Amino acid sequence: MKKNIFIKAVYFLHVLFIAILNTSCEETLKDSIVDYNNELKLTVSNPNLVLQESKQNENLTFNWTTGTNQGTSASISYKLQIDKADNNFANALEYDLGPNKFSQSLSVKNLNFILLNTFGLSPGIAQNFEAKIIATVAGLEDEPQISTVPFTLTAFKPVSTTLFIVGDATPTGWNITSAVEMTPSTTIPGTFVYQGSLKVGAFKLPVSRDGCWCQDFYTKDATDATKIVYNQNGSGADLQWQITQSGQYKVTVDLLNLTIAIERLTAPPFSQIWIVGDASPSGWNIDSPQAFTQSTSNPFIFTYEANFTAGSFKILAGSTGNWCGEWYRPLTDGQALSATSVSQSSGCSPDNKWTISSSDAGRYKITLNTSNNTISIQKVNLYIIGDGGPNGWNIASPSPMTYSNGVYTFSGQLNVGEFKISKFKGDWCDGDWINPATANQSISNGSYIITHGCDGPDNKWKVQSGNAGTHTISINLDTHTMTIN
Repeated sequence: MKKNIFIKAVYFLHVLFIAILNTSCEETLKDSIVDYNNELKLTVSNPNLVLQESKQNENLTFNWTTGTNQGTSASISYKLQIDKADNNFANALEYDLGPNKFSQSLSVKNLNFILLNTFGLSPGIAQNFEAKIIATVAGLEDEPQISTVPFTLTAFKPVSTTLFIVGDATPTGWNITSAVEMTPSTTIPGTFVYQGSLKVGAFKLPVSRDGCWCQDFYTKDATDATKIVYNQNGSGADLQWQITQSGQYKVTVDLLNLTIAIERLTAPPFSQIWIVGDASPSGWNIDSPQAFTQSTSNPFIFTYEANFTAGSFKILAGSTGNWCGEWYRPLTDGQALSATSVSQSSGCSPDNKWTISSSDAGRYKITLNTSNNTISIQKVNLYIIGDGGPNGWNIASPSPMTYSNGVYTFSGQLNVGEFKISKFKGDWCDGDWINPATANQSISNGSYIITHGCDGPDNKWKVQSGNAGTHTISINLDTHTMTIN
């Protein structure tokens, strides 16, 4: 008897649970998210928007109410259309948004592109527009709900993506076809930088190297030398900036805010520069990377020489330990090692780097000129120069020694005579030399010094008649060791 009572109690509880569950489901189906019962109404965040390139990441947003599904609990899908006013949406821009979407945003940057390229608007002229939201209930497709809203938009003309500096104050003078290209900022839109020498004279800013002086220019504001004026097709007053003292300068131009800053550099922007990256001996060590050497004759120039493996690298400036600090980086990621352009910027992005492929691994000398933001990345080859070696006194096109894993090697005939070793080819004073420590040094002695250009001393190894023959020369520039066997 007790067993039957227990079974009935369990059954009763089970039925009660099912009833509660069904009640919960019914309440869910009647939730307001499903039973829409609003009048459809479309609004716009700014009914009179003048687009500005300096605010290109801001948005124009359309919002709308749910509309009604007439108590059917069916879903409602939404479609947004945008067109010029009085066009009856004949050429509308359309967004098919589906259900449960009650707003749509367009960034100023994308919206301006649409206005210029889809609707053919002229910059600076207000145009009346109209937006329409169409709400369609599933199963009631023949009874769409519609709401519209009027608004006006004014497009802007995007600033140039290139900028040049021309004038007798610049290295190329008034030859506009070879005007010096300014470097675009990788972090600040519309900003360009020229860093280099300027002499007494004048300059202005064309947007291209087009030979016609009727192209677009930026010139000096008549009342404020820190302001720039946009002269379309070369129109307007041809006011130029004047340089009254020759030297190294940094010129920063902001096309969005129409400003210019002209700074004469009396000292390099950084006193220390470091190499960072897995292609270099530093690895990704931000705290104690290997340093560049600052030139004593020109403190704006820094050099670094080392063996590089396959990988990437960039150049740290300012202070160590900060991944978002000051950097010298290529303009594009993986930029060719032969390119001379370099960007100086702070921050973590864009994090462009130079890349060394496995086939390009070797010893490189990097020369960074911080006065004009240029860089030279040259592979280091060694050449035996002299009548005691295989090339004779041929500095223009000698044969290089073999490089492998940081060691340069020559195996071959040494003749009676003299030789020294160059780290370059071309002309006699073009680079660095490896000279013996003393004049007429025996080939049994591998001690050497590094000399620069034609500064000397011009010591040479001397191959005596009894030492002529086949020899192997090995040089490790990192350990500063040389053997001749």
